[in-house]
Amino acid sequence: MTSRIHRPVRAGHAAQPRSATPLGVRLPLVAAAVVAAGLCAACGPSSESVGSASPTTLGQSAAALGPATPSAFASTEASPSASASPSASATTQASSSPTPSRSKSASMAPKPARTSAAPATPARVPGPGYDSSADGQKQVDAALAAAKADGRMVLLDFGANWCGNCKAADKVFAQPQTTAILGASYHLVKIDIGGNSSANSALLRKYSPGGGTYTMPVLVVLNSSGKVRTDTHTTGNPSLTAEGINAFLRKWAA
Repeated sequence: MTSRIHRPVRAGHAAQPRSATPLGVRLPLVAAAVVAAGLCAACGPSSESVGSASPTTLGQSAAALGPATPSAFASTEASPSASASPSASATTQASSSPTPSRSKSASMAPKPARTSAAPATPARVPGPGYDSSADGQKQVDAALAAAKADGRMVLLDFGANWCGNCKAADKVFAQPQTTAILGASYHLVKIDIGGNSSANSALLRKYSPGGGTYTMPVLVVLNSSGKVRTDTHTTGNPSLTAEGINAFLRKWAA
């Protein structure tokens, strides 16, 4: 009669039934399941960035390593070395983005205003005395042409070299303040009527047709069209001083 030995069962623990599958068979099955899970994960929709390991490489690596635990495989798949570096990607995007040639504030910045034109060159002011050989009409025509170009007035000064009042007026014309007013606002033409020039005498009557006796100097102001604005033969001469002549010139300059 065969005797059986019974092992005592500890209190609180039930006897565990043994698996019908031997240990030597279970280990290869576990390894095959791990490899299959890795292949399925690699073949699905990829969320990895450019530069991650290919499914073929993962499958070959798993087969070469043999049986592996799921935790070891997961750590290999999530390794940061398998994906592109975020900082490198950001740098690439920054370098490829177009750089504006100008900022908005710079393009909308107000342009600098143009500088005003330089003051017009003062008109030439003739010296004292009268040129008896000059053609008075040509002088007047030239002055009117210049007045049309620059907007100045034309001042006709009819006089004679022997006339004391004309010499007094010449002294005032030579003073700096009066010269500045003349140069800025007038083209001065001095016409000799003290000689025997019938042409200059006719020119006097053309612009001062009052007739009678003329008191020299006779000052006539014309606009650029040749129209008479004032004639001292009619109105009387201003005081032949700096104050009188300057006031007269300023009055008829505009």
